[in-house]
Amino acid sequence: MTPLLGIHHVALICADYDRSRDFYVRVLGLTVKAEHHRAARDSWKLDLALPDGGQLELFSFPSPPPRPSRPEAQGLRHLAFRVATLEPMIERLAAEGVPCEP
Repeated sequence: MTPLLGIHHVALICADYDRSRDFYVRVLGLTVKAEHHRAARDSWKLDLALPDGGQLELFSFPSPPPRPSRPEAQGLRHLAFRVATLEPMIERLAAEGVPCEP
């Protein structure tokens, strides 16, 4: 029997902090738990509450290297959210200009 109870949080490094913050807060409707600018690192850290009690940590750094996509790179491959009904969410994301794959 594992002592693990689930995922506590997932940390993401974004390329565009303002755009990413807008996506997670306005488009997906996540609640901001905390937001801090770390001047020594010229970096933002945004803590977002997930409905199941988990958390996303969104980080920004000056000039982070792009994540190569081919061949597959190590690290987070994707992030999936559970929704009650898929089609309305796809429509909402499409209205925001977010591409969705079948």
